[in-house]
Order: sequence, then C-alpha cells, then structure tokens
Amino acid sequence: MASKSAASLEKYVRERVPPMLTDQYQFTMAYTYWKSGRHQDEAVFELFFRENPFGGEFSLFSGLTDCLLFLKNFKYTEQDVAFLKSVLPSTTEEGFFRYLLTMDASRVSVCSFPEGSVVFDRVPLMEVNGPLAVVQLLETSLLCLVNYASLVSSNAARLRLAAGPKRRMIEMGLRRAQGPDGGLSASRYSYIGGFDMTSNMLAGQLFGIPVSGTMAHSYITSFSSLEEVRHRTLAPALGEGPALDLVSLSQAWLPRVCSLLQVTHSEVNEGELAAFISYALAFPRNFLVLLDSYSVMRSGVLNFCAVALALCQLHYQPIGVRLDSGDLCGQSVELRRIFLACSSRFQVAELQSLLIVGSNNISEKSLLEMNGRENEIDVVGVGTHLVTCPLQPSLGCVYKLVQVNGAPRMKLTEDSGKSTLPGRKAVYRLFSQDGHAFLDLLALREEPVPAEGIAVQCRVLGGWEEETVTAARVERIHQQCFTQGQISQTLPSTADIRTRVQAALSTLHPGQRRLQQPERYKVAVSEKLYCLLRDLKNSLKN
Repeated sequence: MASKSAASLEKYVRERVPPMLTDQYQFTMAYTYWKSGRHQDEAVFELFFRENPFGGEFSLFSGLTDCLLFLKNFKYTEQDVAFLKSVLPSTTEEGFFRYLLTMDASRVSVCSFPEGSVVFDRVPLMEVNGPLAVVQLLETSLLCLVNYASLVSSNAARLRLAAGPKRRMIEMGLRRAQGPDGGLSASRYSYIGGFDMTSNMLAGQLFGIPVSGTMAHSYITSFSSLEEVRHRTLAPALGEGPALDLVSLSQAWLPRVCSLLQVTHSEVNEGELAAFISYALAFPRNFLVLLDSYSVMRSGVLNFCAVALALCQLHYQPIGVRLDSGDLCGQSVELRRIFLACSSRFQVAELQSLLIVGSNNISEKSLLEMNGRENEIDVVGVGTHLVTCPLQPSLGCVYKLVQVNGAPRMKLTEDSGKSTLPGRKAVYRLFSQDGHAFLDLLALREEPVPAEGIAVQCRVLGGWEEETVTAARVERIHQQCFTQGQISQTLPSTADIRTRVQAALSTLHPGQRRLQQPERYKVAVSEKLYCLLRDLKNSLKN
C-alpha cells in the first residue's frame, strides 16, 4: 500500500474506531483481572463464526487491515479515563485508572488468515495473544471491525457469482445503508467482494475504488422545454471545424428515429430531450442517461437515440442507457433491437456497442432469474440488497478464550453448538489433485505439519465422525501479522485484497461455490485435538 494511502487509512481508522468503541463489561472484567492480580496473565483468544452465511458454504474474511491499524493505535486518553471514572462503580480503585493510561498493544501478537481469504464456520479467523486484560478489552472492537466487513464482502461475492463474470457491477447503496459508516464500509467491502465500481465518492477518495454515476430522475424532470438549454453548441471531438448547435442536430434526428420506430413525434417528452441534450453538452464523452422518467419506449429511447446520433455526427462515442423500473430483461432486449436497427438504418456503427445498465431493486434472486431469461443487460447496479444484507443481518462472529498461561480453556455451555475448541491451534487447508480445497484441519500448535500424500486421521466437526484423508497439497493458513505492538506485514491495498478474493474463490469446488444447495465443505480436528477436547470436557463435567 502506498505511504500516502496508508497514512490516510490509518487516520480514518484511528478517528472511526477509538479504544472506547467497546462494551462496558469489558472494563468490569478488566478491572476484576487487575484487582485479582491476573491482568498480566498470558491469554489467547480466537475470533470465528459458527455458521456460513446466507445458506451458503463459504464466507470471505475481511476487516483485518482495520484491525491491525486499530491495534497499532490502541491507547486510552486522559479524557477516556475521566469518562470511565464517571460511569464505573465508585469502588473502582484509582490504581486501575492509572493502569489504563499505561495500557497499549505492545505485548499483543496476532496471527490470522490473509484478508480476502475464503473461510469456513468454526475455523479461527484470527488468534489474538497477549496480557489477559488487554486482549479482553480488544474483543468488541475487533468483532465490530470483522463482522460487517466479512458479511458484506461475502454478500458481494455471492451477487458476483449470481451475475456471472462478464457483467459489470456497480455498488450504489449509500443512501440505503445503516448510517454513514455502514455506507462507507459497504462500498469498500463490496468492491473487495467482486463489484467493479461504487457510486460513493468518499469510498473512491479513501480506498481508490473506481466511481461511477450519471443522473437521477429529478435531473430529467427539472427540464420542461428546449428553451431551457441555454448553451447549445458543441465542438467536434476531433477538433476539426466549428462548434455546432447540438439542439438543432438532435431535433433533426428525432423525426427520423420516430419514423423508424413508428412513434408519433408528439408522444416524445420535450423536457426529457432538453435534459439529455444538456447532459451531452456537459459530458459529450460520457453520455449515459436514465430512460424511464416518462416512457422508455415512447419517449426515453427516442430522445436518447436522437442525441446519441447527433453526438456521433460530431465523432463522439455515446456510452449507453440505464433502466430503473419495469421488466428489465424484456426492455433490454427491445432496446438492443432498437440500437441495432438505428445503427443499420443510419449507418452509425457506434450504436452497436452501447451499454445497457439495470438497477431496479436488484437482489441475488433477481440476478439468478435474470440469467434464466433472455436479456441484454451489460451492467447492474445493486443497492439495498447488497449493503443491508437483508437475508442475514449479521455474520455472528465471536471471540473466545482458548488458553491462559499455557493451559487450555473451553466454554462447555448447555448448547453443544456453542462449545469452543480449546488450546492454541494451527490451521491447515488440504487440497486434492485437481487443485480444489476439500478440508480445513485444526491441529494443536505442537503437532507436526500434515505431510502431502500421507494419510491423516481426523474428526469432522459436527458429528465427530472419524475420517482418513490424504492431501495432494497442504497449506498452513495463519500468518503472523502483528507482533509485539507492530504490524509485521505490508498492508495490501483494497485492489490487492479484491484480487486475492477471486483467486481464493477459484480454489473452491464448483459445488461449494453454488449459491443454492451447495456441497458441504468439511472442517475437522486432529485426533490429538479431539482427545484434548474430550478429556477437558469430561473434567469440566466432573
């Protein structure tokens, strides 16, 4: 990541995620650790989720960069401590507040999946190691940074899979998002998940995401007649010859288009024509307009073709149109037929390559339905169903203690699905001969690395059934990314993480990428870890 971009991102994270962005009970626990003299005990926590989102078989891991920048700047201020004194019980000793003022992440270490990795339920995404009180206080902030980021990038990846690799995708959900921070995060992590562009200008400025946008219905309906086009002339694109009156050129083309499409000239809305001409005068090389303010087929497409032909006459290449209501598939097919007919009749080849954008409440379901119908939609804009993740509002990441002072810890609980796996672990991904990942194996840190081509016994999570697996390739996943208070790897750019996502998804078997009724991806533990789990569970019960 370039130094200027890294600095602006660090400032953004520092201002957005101060250490006080946490829950009160983190401080009550930290005080109890301090009061009992246990605050310096070495503790290990794991961050993971229990179920893959959206009924699928995978998730994406996002938010690590922000976690590392948060840790780097973790420090309480005098103002923070003054507020804590006002809200914690009056019996809280002054020495605890002095301790908080000295606290930082200088003894914290983190290893994790690389950001942008494909991840699965119950597999630790991050392992956080350090003084018990410190790593306890990190919990809420780290969960906040990972939960939504991973959820929305996973949602974006699913929408990308539903749309297919060729169709371009624009994230346009800022106005529908859960507040400014939700909107900015959605733009960033949608791009990481596979979207091509965003309408969010701040996301483009902060994260280098390509931005795109043209006009709303309000712009078009603000015009009522051609008299409102005050500046009418446009110079040819090649700079040859004088500027010509674009209004007159468009008016000359409109009757010919109406005749070709057998539409009466009086049906065409003059205000819409004025809006299109004004936009073409402002952006002659970026002429893409919204067609459905009045009638797509009786006004919008005729006005567009008239102005587009006038631009072509001046050697400009019009870009295309956007549909925002009605039957997007059916309309797109008819629009393509019209563009090709105009191209043929008027001998204007530029109309053959026009883009058609669709943006009417697009969802994963509607994209899959779109694929099942004839359509000519080149680009889709997705808002509400992307940024709000209505099918699953939270990924449900948790942060659980697995070791204190070298001794394994676990949560037993009344609900077996919420039990945790004790001890520090190594995470291995096993690949088959065809290059696809088929199993994530959790083993204790001290165990030897599984050998390629050698059978390994393990227990599959869920039913704990025994299984023997042989991998053609074994990859140790976790990487050390934060060591003794310092970020220990080069932070990737947003574009780099996006590239990693696509490479990671390609390692999944097609059946596991399937959006509906996917094949199960297995997660297993080594026999040694299983025995530790069994023995510790029995000792806790007794």
